[in-house]
Amino acid sequence: MGGTRSLQAGQGPVTAGTPERRRRLAAPVVIAWWSLVVLNTLLFAADVPLGFAAGWAGQNHSLQLATFIAVLPVAPVGLLVARRQPGNPLGWIFLALITLLTLGAVGADYAWLSYQLGHHLPLAVVGVFFGPTWVWLFMALPLVILLFPDGRLPSPRWRPVLWGYLAVAACWPASIYAVTISAVAAGNIHLVPGGDLRAVDDQTGSSAWLGSVEGIILPVLAVFWLVFVARQVLSWRRADGERRQQLKWLMSGAAVCMAALAFSAVAGTLGPQGAPPPALLAGFDVATVSIAALPASIGVAILKYRLYDIDRIISRTLAYAIVTGLLVGVYAGLVLLATQVFLFHNTVAVAAATLAAAALFNPLRRRVQLTVDRRFNRARYDADRMVAAFAGRLKEAVELDSVRDDLTDVVQQALEPAHMSVWVRRA
Repeated sequence: MGGTRSLQAGQGPVTAGTPERRRRLAAPVVIAWWSLVVLNTLLFAADVPLGFAAGWAGQNHSLQLATFIAVLPVAPVGLLVARRQPGNPLGWIFLALITLLTLGAVGADYAWLSYQLGHHLPLAVVGVFFGPTWVWLFMALPLVILLFPDGRLPSPRWRPVLWGYLAVAACWPASIYAVTISAVAAGNIHLVPGGDLRAVDDQTGSSAWLGSVEGIILPVLAVFWLVFVARQVLSWRRADGERRQQLKWLMSGAAVCMAALAFSAVAGTLGPQGAPPPALLAGFDVATVSIAALPASIGVAILKYRLYDIDRIISRTLAYAIVTGLLVGVYAGLVLLATQVFLFHNTVAVAAATLAAAALFNPLRRRVQLTVDRRFNRARYDADRMVAAFAGRLKEAVELDSVRDDLTDVVQQALEPAHMSVWVRRA
């Protein structure tokens, strides 16, 4: 009859909540997930021999390794989030991002082999267009910060902001690909180490307008990025519990990433012309690797893995950074004092400064750690103080009941357990 549906014997209607319905919905997600896994595996397997064959003459190989380490966490974070939370767009954004980056690396290697090394490979021009995929990295990470942690906007009022950001951000790759199309059409295909077109990297002549466009787009994008970060900071101030811990992970990773990018930008502007010194190159490598802190911290926060450790990680990182800076200053000061003022031999001065720095390490670390815990890991600091006070009172306690009550109060205040019991063995 019209409006009815015949059912086989023993079967009911397939509703949204039935296991059959869930399996049907999950099938496309599983297929998409495995397709991206296989595609990225094949691209990476292809890029290894292509990279060795290309050779990248003139490239800084340590910086290449640092760049690989920096983007490496994007793949496992995307795979884990997309697998465990298929409804969260952030996992799929990470997977799409690592696919584009790997595809860009393969395209750059392929184009370099053809146009710079003269192998005349088929469809090498396609690799030229895949070269500037790095631009998507700078566009995607701020978007991930805005949509953190569940991939949804905080309110409908943010929808115009999101569309405005996407419209402005799309102008950047559109401009780069416009220059690329113009250079390819004119037969001006000259690559720089890394795989970018010289017309894109060296914005002069017919591509000079790209520099003017970037001079307008990038400051506007920077304003959007600051707004996204400010939104998460305000959310952190209002949040509590697990959400607050998630935002701590996000802000910690973002702070490390932004500090690394700022160092790279400033060092690249103020650095000497020509070949940079080894210390500056090492700084670039460390800064590049530090970019991995953002996707790694986002993955930990989304998957809610050991979120309670973030306060301890922050306090330990700050403490050791401060101690390292102080000891380096003491070491350099002692070496200069011994060699320039007291005119000691360099070997003696270095040995004395090393011994002094080693002797100062433990007492300085304890004092700095106590100060940092007081500010950034207050719960641990208060718990240590309560335990120390309890140990002092325990020396003078004589009644078992008072010790038990005192112990119960200390554990309740320090650990806040949901349930607690004390078992006392009677003689």
